[in-house]
Amino acid sequence: MIEKIIMNAMSSGTGIPAYMEVPEEAPSRFFVIERTGGGQRGSEMRAAIFAVQSYGESLLEAAELNEQALTIMAELPYTEDTVATCELNSSYNFTNTLTRRYRYQAVFDLVYFI
Repeated sequence: MIEKIIMNAMSSGTGIPAYMEVPEEAPSRFFVIERTGGGQRGSEMRAAIFAVQSYGESLLEAAELNEQALTIMAELPYTEDTVATCELNSSYNFTNTLTRRYRYQAVFDLVYFI
């Protein structure tokens, strides 16, 4: 499952936990992986769009975590046999103004094998 591959890559590559949703008792620094779209490319390939949200205690820390996420995601085609391509679509400040939780978000286009 591509979600598990990305979560494991983020956690093992940074030592910071990655989740599929914001946990009820969230740590001060963490990643949230969200699949926002995708499709089929032939019988054994799929395309997916993933958002990686980087949460930190400050805006600077969230930006630094985002940079780590960019590096790990760019390396996926070289470290994971099932990932063919991973391209950065966009990266931006995504702070939640209601909760004042600092976060950045990076969106990636992936092609992978099933």
